[in-house]
Amino acid sequence: MWRFNRKWIVPNNPIFSIRKYHTRQGCFGFRPIDTKKGQHSFQEAADVIQNRIQNSNLYRFATAYHQHGHRIAKLDPIGLANNRISYLPELAVENYGLNLKDTTKYSVKGIIDCDQQEATVQEIVDYLNKVYCNSVAVEFAYIKDTEERDWFRQNYEKCLKREIPSHYKSHILEMLIKSQTFDQFLAKKFPHIKRYGGEGAESMMVFFDEIFNQAMGDGIENAIISMPHRGRLNFMTGLLHFQPSAMFSKMMGRSELPPSAKGTGDVLSHLFKTIDLTVNDKTLHISLLPNPSHLEACNPVACGKTRARQLLTRDADYNETDLTNKSLCLQIHGDASFAGQGIVTETLMFSTVPHFRIGGSIHLIVNNQIGFTTEAEKGRSSLYSSDVGKIIDCPVIHVNGDNPEDLVRATELAFLYKQKFAKDIIIDLICFRLWGHNEMDEPAFTQPVMYESIYSKTSVPDSYAKSLEECKIISNDNIKAMTENYTSVLNSELKNVENSKIEISHLQNQWSGYVQASHENTTWDTGCDQNTLLYVGAKSVAVPEWMTVHPRLQKTFIENRLEKLKNAANFDWATAEALAFGTLLLQGFNVRISGQDVGRGTFSHRHVMLVDQKTDEAYIPLNNITSDQKGFIEIANSTLSEEAVLGFEYGMSIESPKNLVIWEAQFGDFFNGAQIIIDAFITSGETKWLLQSGLVMLLPHGYDGAGPEHTSCRIERFLQLCDSQEGQIDGDDVNINIVHPTTPAQYYHLLRRQMLRNFRKPLVVAAPKILLRYPDAVSTLADLTPNKHFQPVLGDNSVDADKVERVIFCSGKHYYALDKQRESLKANNVAIIRIESLCPFPTQLIEKEVARYKNAKVFIWNQEEHQNMGPWSFISPRFEKQIGLKLLYTGREALACPAVGIGVLHKEENAKILAAPFKIQ
Repeated sequence: MWRFNRKWIVPNNPIFSIRKYHTRQGCFGFRPIDTKKGQHSFQEAADVIQNRIQNSNLYRFATAYHQHGHRIAKLDPIGLANNRISYLPELAVENYGLNLKDTTKYSVKGIIDCDQQEATVQEIVDYLNKVYCNSVAVEFAYIKDTEERDWFRQNYEKCLKREIPSHYKSHILEMLIKSQTFDQFLAKKFPHIKRYGGEGAESMMVFFDEIFNQAMGDGIENAIISMPHRGRLNFMTGLLHFQPSAMFSKMMGRSELPPSAKGTGDVLSHLFKTIDLTVNDKTLHISLLPNPSHLEACNPVACGKTRARQLLTRDADYNETDLTNKSLCLQIHGDASFAGQGIVTETLMFSTVPHFRIGGSIHLIVNNQIGFTTEAEKGRSSLYSSDVGKIIDCPVIHVNGDNPEDLVRATELAFLYKQKFAKDIIIDLICFRLWGHNEMDEPAFTQPVMYESIYSKTSVPDSYAKSLEECKIISNDNIKAMTENYTSVLNSELKNVENSKIEISHLQNQWSGYVQASHENTTWDTGCDQNTLLYVGAKSVAVPEWMTVHPRLQKTFIENRLEKLKNAANFDWATAEALAFGTLLLQGFNVRISGQDVGRGTFSHRHVMLVDQKTDEAYIPLNNITSDQKGFIEIANSTLSEEAVLGFEYGMSIESPKNLVIWEAQFGDFFNGAQIIIDAFITSGETKWLLQSGLVMLLPHGYDGAGPEHTSCRIERFLQLCDSQEGQIDGDDVNINIVHPTTPAQYYHLLRRQMLRNFRKPLVVAAPKILLRYPDAVSTLADLTPNKHFQPVLGDNSVDADKVERVIFCSGKHYYALDKQRESLKANNVAIIRIESLCPFPTQLIEKEVARYKNAKVFIWNQEEHQNMGPWSFISPRFEKQIGLKLLYTGREALACPAVGIGVLHKEENAKILAAPFKIQ
């Protein structure tokens, strides 16, 4: 039984105190939050409160700096935005009854954290300007929790006082120079390559170095990073030990994939890296994820992979006893995309949601102050690109990119905050972009004033080198040696390109033993022992004595399922699904099903999570099958998001082959809000990056009069995305599996096959709506037992094959309507064959079925979808080229939208498409 022995104590946060998640005891993947502290648990010290009362004007004045100091801070390294506001009434001392000439020493206890206990008004103003209006500035006053807000203020002021030792300053310079040297080297050797260099943002290397040091010092073992193209190559070669010769090889047009692997690779700026960094006997496993060109799309993927790593190591929400989190998520962003892409908001909004939270992410915005050619003020309506983070009370640290030491301090603060409060935090690194969107672009076409300032600037590395030289920390000779030594290394690597080795990073560690799918068509025995099925079935509806189940569910769900098990027949969709889940759990696999309302199911059919009618306590029977079960199911009722949630589930799926990860759309067509994730990750991830995913997408589909938006899961779009060939037989190595099952047993075998195969492929299921409770769409216990498997084609054994003159091919629930139509017409000379697997296309099995009907003269494809939708355009050429049959089409005519919205028209269409296949010649 999954029960937490300890609760996750969080700050006095009103968001947490009002949010309930149907459980006080905890469930798999959710550590309950202790709210017993109450709304007034945090209390300032009495002397602090007293001093604030006595010096209330000073306290209000200091608080104004917390709120508004950032507005006049010196944050812009190119000087265009600095000092635009010369006077802020919120920061004028006279508006608080204060006088700069007042020489009285006031107690500053609880007001500012300077190095003295008392200060004059002038000293206080100087301190506040230095701390809140300099090259670092913060936004945190909107944080609702008093303790959290006060902690941030105190630790911000403390971190700014951190002295950077000379040896670390030299290390900072070396990182900056290596980044600059790398860019300059590529500009000379590969002048026509778009490298998206780090020039102007070299300080970001300092962020990575400091965050890695902080992480290792605090016991973090895993860092998962999403990062766009800007400075990516510099980071990989400079800090992640990506072999420069391998990168140069890619620049010369060669493959980055091992010769034995099947794939087409990706562009230079999408390269990725996994490495173990070890410092002082502490190791940090770093995963820089591959990224598509769709900016910010990788954010939820990184969150999902982080969550899956926590599952793999039984950490954070998956740990019953220890309050640890040894995995860190870093999200790197561009300024324009962070403000402009909706997936950013979607990802932020589930940052503290049960079953999606990962203990906070640290965000770094590499703020070029421009998006392609669009100025910042035209790229958003807010003051900062980071403002979207305020919707979750996310504090923001703004840093002038010309000051790498300030970034070190900001990074330390960000890490301490994230570890303390398990929340997201943003560092806004305000810098500049030396070139255009890429090195081939001319930015002065559209931003002449900005680039006049940029071109006249000394580079960040050179400026920092000069400051260290002036402080006698490093000599000019040493600075030159840094550049020359790294240039020599790069030249040596360039000469060694022919001998560079391709690193094999796929199918390692937890993926060891798995393979890339072959071109063969394999069949997997996915049945289970009858006694095991009966046991799991009974346990799937077994509830503890303390639980009061809804009376309707008691009768129609629990008692009904037990009756089905007793009779070993009439298994509906939910029963088959529960049996698939439960048997996989017993075999040590984990199951996660995510989406809106998945606990009960959109159509109120699943009820895998039952809720006590008196206490609101949730109970998941499948997590209590045996006392020693190794696998568990996680029910992740999600936010009302498609793109970010699906991206999160993809990230969960690529971490381990032992997790059956399922995303269920509320209705099939809602996937289109996540099209970027489907295109850039799910359907192409293995081809580009050799990353396998067994993600299952359940997309409710069916023409039942629901109108244009709740009818079709757009099967045609997924078929267009598959790499099935019209003129040759498909094998297991197609990029995705697309199925339209018509029986619960078929669905059961599909789910189990996802886990039992020795490779992983995404599975797109055109899932049922009406069939969930359709009396004819049932299976028996025998259908689920050993030596049974998913059947890509379901033949017709209800008619005499020798008497068949007409064969109708179809897919999905439409079969049942056709069968009833045949029965009403007494058309015993008609066979109806169901194509259950659309991709891979089951050529040989179809040929086998066709061979049975030697007297058949007419072969028809009938579908309920419109002619420009559904499987028709995919099915037709394959039948003709591979099987030698030219099918006749009978179905709805082409239409602009998936379905009509007028009930009368729907009925007319239905009658027409059911009559047509029995008449057409």
